[in-house]
Amino acid sequence: MEDKKNDTLREDARIVPQTAPAPAILPDLPEQELPEDIPAEVKEKLKADLAETKPDDIREDILSAEREELEDPDSQPDRLSKSRLLKLLMKKQYTELRAVTEDEQPADLAELLEELDENNRLLVFRLLKKDVAAEAFAYMSDEARNDLIEAFSDVELVNALEVMSLDDAADILEDMPASVVKRILEKSSKSTRESLNKLLHYPESSAGSLMTPEYVRLRQNMTVEQAFRAIRAQGENAETVYTCYVVEKNKLVGVVSAKELLLSDFSTPISELMDDNIVAVKVTDDQEDVARQMQHYDFNAMPVVDDEGMLVGIVTIDDAVDVLTQESSEDMQKMAAILPEDASASYFGTSVWTHAKQRIPWLLVLMLSATFTGMVTVHYEAAFVSLPLLVSFMPMLMDTPGNCGSQSCTLMVRGLALGEISSRDWLRVIWKELRVSVIVGVVLGIVNGLRILITYDVFMPGRYENVPGYALVVSLALFFSIILAKLVGGVLPLAARKAHMDPAIMASPLITTIVDATSLIIYFNIALIVFADKMH
Repeated sequence: MEDKKNDTLREDARIVPQTAPAPAILPDLPEQELPEDIPAEVKEKLKADLAETKPDDIREDILSAEREELEDPDSQPDRLSKSRLLKLLMKKQYTELRAVTEDEQPADLAELLEELDENNRLLVFRLLKKDVAAEAFAYMSDEARNDLIEAFSDVELVNALEVMSLDDAADILEDMPASVVKRILEKSSKSTRESLNKLLHYPESSAGSLMTPEYVRLRQNMTVEQAFRAIRAQGENAETVYTCYVVEKNKLVGVVSAKELLLSDFSTPISELMDDNIVAVKVTDDQEDVARQMQHYDFNAMPVVDDEGMLVGIVTIDDAVDVLTQESSEDMQKMAAILPEDASASYFGTSVWTHAKQRIPWLLVLMLSATFTGMVTVHYEAAFVSLPLLVSFMPMLMDTPGNCGSQSCTLMVRGLALGEISSRDWLRVIWKELRVSVIVGVVLGIVNGLRILITYDVFMPGRYENVPGYALVVSLALFFSIILAKLVGGVLPLAARKAHMDPAIMASPLITTIVDATSLIIYFNIALIVFADKMH
């Protein structure tokens, strides 16, 4: 298979010589006219851009793409590749380019378009069929999408938004300047404008901003046969047809699945099939709570109602997954002491300055908080002046309890996020973490005590006095520090939730900073008791 792939690429390379420049026009490849369905204004821009495009630049891009594909172990020869797309563009095979992109999944096509440079991406995007372009546009990263928006005319942007689902279109408009949004809405159709205005009116991160008003509506007095006709009429624009909603005077009265309709007689009334035990969310509910409810009930779609119980839209599973992914990314950033900005932005899609700006504030706080650890060390200076060996155990005594606290904290943040734990469970958490910490402390304390005895009594005999005393001090300090660390790591996230703060901010770095200072206090106080006769 690898030899066949290499032969194919070598065959393609004959069209694009690497040693001598190829002629500007390829005579054996007739040019194709631009597709007729491209709007006149867009076609003029496309012609101008194609006229300015240098074939040599595209050839260099093709060679670079082919090298990347050869080096990529996951490259699939049967999939549309960046090099093939660029070759079709260079050869002016516009009809073929449309045909191969039409067969691609929108998410895969969006990823492929993002690999192109800005100029080639714009050219290819303008050559795509309207519906294909709109679907791919919805899957693009914010950075790639913004590059296209800056180059788009109002006509192009309105065309893209008209074809997209309304919830996706609203998400894109939310990130645009108000003046641009106003201009686009003015040129949109009346129905699209009204629907988008409603979605944009809801608070950010609410169910209303996440929902789509495109769903299948049925009535109680319909039969299954009539319901199928309604689904056919509404299904083309509906976000999903697997779940249909029974409404009377816009009020949600029941839910029926497509499976139930398919398995029922045509004459069966919808009122006998629908489930009137409705689970719905309100437009003002937080989007993360909505996603969690969908996860809990295993819903593919969740109905959204207003304060009067009127059905205004639905939240679909793809949007719920996006919300959970975004919230998870934000929690991970906070747990790593990074200020979250745009959780949807990729690592490479975020500028160096933004990365630094996100990390510096918490790092400054943690660095300055380490002053307390230094003050503790200075306070007990006499202890390690008299017994210098005590200093060698300090890093382990700060790191190990800190790691133990981080474990508990991570489990608490996860449990709170999934709804498994609430702030009311603090006593149960303390009791459980206390038992866990005793077991962990005993095991680690014994192992560490044996390590000290073997290291300093067996391998360094006679070098230090009272090695068992050091083993006892370190083991006891480790035992009590682990108990303290696990209790702090378990309780702090609960306290943060009770104070209406994000539990993720009480994560690893902060826990470690707190435990470092307390561990040293425990350690030196035990040393002062055990080695009282050695202290000056």
